[in-house]
Formats: sequence, structure tokens, C-alpha cells
Amino acid sequence: MEAKLSSIDIEVDDASLNGTLLTPTGIPAVLFVHGWGGNQHHNLVRAREAVGLGCICLTFDLRGHEGHIAMQDSVTRAQNLDDLRAAYDRLAQLPYVDPASIAVVGLSYGGYLSALLTRERPVEWLALRSPALYMDENWDVPKISLNGPELMRYRQQRIEPEDNIALAACSGFAGDVLLVEAEQDIVVPHPVMLNYARAFSNARSLTSRIIKGADHALTRKEHQQEYTRHLVDWITEMVVGRRVALAKQLVEARKQLLKQAKGEAATEPGSGSREFHGDMSAK
Repeated sequence: MEAKLSSIDIEVDDASLNGTLLTPTGIPAVLFVHGWGGNQHHNLVRAREAVGLGCICLTFDLRGHEGHIAMQDSVTRAQNLDDLRAAYDRLAQLPYVDPASIAVVGLSYGGYLSALLTRERPVEWLALRSPALYMDENWDVPKISLNGPELMRYRQQRIEPEDNIALAACSGFAGDVLLVEAEQDIVVPHPVMLNYARAFSNARSLTSRIIKGADHALTRKEHQQEYTRHLVDWITEMVVGRRVALAKQLVEARKQLLKQAKGEAATEPGSGSREFHGDMSAK
């Protein structure tokens, strides 16, 4: 995502007015990843909000779901990670998407896969809602076979990044992170959220939110709405905040160039600004 500042001339009658055109270039994108047993439909509710912020959004169904439900008993984590890579690549290859400004939003199992994706693809912003955690073993066995008492005991433990590939990926992530926890979640309990939070030790920023009284599925409407607010507010801060910062950088750079040409009075009323001609960009 970039911003560009250009000097332009506006012709009117016999005069030529000096103008400055300040424009954003490159459109940010958001990739939504649903959880196990879910589908893309609920993500579309949040995607439409992100579109309102000027983002391009992609939702999709993982294999083992919807049109590929017949694979639910056989699909593996490796295959679903392949799905996510393919979806990311399709989004990043769109000619109007800025590949350096992609956010990934993952829920539960989709959050786990999203964390793994950051090892292999550039992700600027990462939002995880109740991200699941799995043992590294049995990577190529059907995902559905991983659930059971042993997994739930694992999720109650403190796990270090060096002992789990998803947490290791989080440890290496240098972008901005949003973690959203459901307070009454028994599928992804609080120790899992602590493991993820500790793992993001190198993130540029980490924002954590807890939805009081919520279960894993956000069964109550008000909890769904609260999650949407948290997500949209965070995307707004990340995307709009970045654009404002870039524009501010360019305006200040132009001001400094004028001062170099005409001194401290360069930006005073009546002093003119034709000394600046050309283009500037910031990213």
C-alpha cells in the first residue's frame, strides 16, 4: 500500500492554477478462513464491512466442507493448508491488490492454518479468533481423527514455540496481530490463547480482546456482533491508519522541500508553491 503526491496544473480561462494531487495506490486485501465444520457464509458478514473500508475480500470453503463435504473424513491438515495457500495466491495475484498489504482472518481451525501460512506467504496483518492448537504429530492423517481427550489435555498445557509448528510460525511473525478470545470457550480454552499471545513476541503490535460470556461458536447474536466490531475496528486502525500515516509523510516531505527552496516562509499564505514540481511516493 502506497501513497502518491503529484503537482498538477489546472487550466481555467487564461490562468493555470497550481494543485497537489494526493492519492492512495495499491488496494489492501483481506482473506477469511473459516473453522472446522464451518463455511464461508458467516465470513461474508465481516467481509462486507471490510469492503466498506476499501479492502478487497476473499472468502472460500476448505476441502472437507460444503461442495467437498465427502472429504470430511479423509482431508488432512496438509491438504487444507494447500487450500489456504491456493486461496492466498489467487487473491495476491489480482492486478489491483497490493501483495504487501494482505490481512488474514482465521477462526479456530482456520486460525491455526492462518498462523502456519505466515511461514510461507507475506502477511501484513493477522487476526485470529479462538485459534485452535494441535500436536505436530500425525500431520498427514485425517484431521477429523485428531480430536479426542489427548488433544484436550494438550490444550490445557503451556506450550513453547519450539515445541509446536503453529506457535513457531507466530514467533517469527513481525506484522500486526489481533487475538480474540471467547471467555467461556471449552473447545479452545484460555491456556491456548496464552500460548498464542506469548508466541507473538516479535509482532509489531498485539491487540487482545475477550468476549465476555461467549462460547466457542459465539452462539448468541450479541457476541457475534461484538466480534464483528472488534475485527472491523482493528482493520480500520490498521488499514486507514497506515494510509493516513503515508499521506502525512508525503505532505511533510513536500513542506520540507518548499522550505529548502524558499525558506521558512515557503508555506505562508501568498508565498506560492510552484517551486515543487513532480511526484513523490511513500510506502
